[in-house]
Amino acid sequence: MKSLLIINRQAPWSGPGAREVLDIALAGGAFDLPIAMLFLDDGALQLKPQQQSKALQQKDLSANLQALPLFGVESLYVSARSLQERGLPQDSISLPAEVLNDTELRALIERYDNVVTI
Repeated sequence: MKSLLIINRQAPWSGPGAREVLDIALAGGAFDLPIAMLFLDDGALQLKPQQQSKALQQKDLSANLQALPLFGVESLYVSARSLQERGLPQDSISLPAEVLNDTELRALIERYDNVVTI
């Protein structure tokens, strides 16, 4: 069975992209595909705790994010650089994602059969 890495580069409230990438991951996980998710660039902002979605008249994505392991998407990663550039301390992220440096990110991407960037 082919493995899939989904690279999520979408900020939580920048449009429908953030929700769509989560839907892809949840659907793939429901079919027992080996899926991992990498939060990169503005996608790291999805891991910021206590988001204020109602102020933007958006639906909160945190429940979907918390459901990822329940749907078989247990391998979660985030870029250390992306966290640092956005002022997010590694110990404050809302999911148990493994924090990777740039070298580790390249190795991660090479391990997967298919890579989708959204």
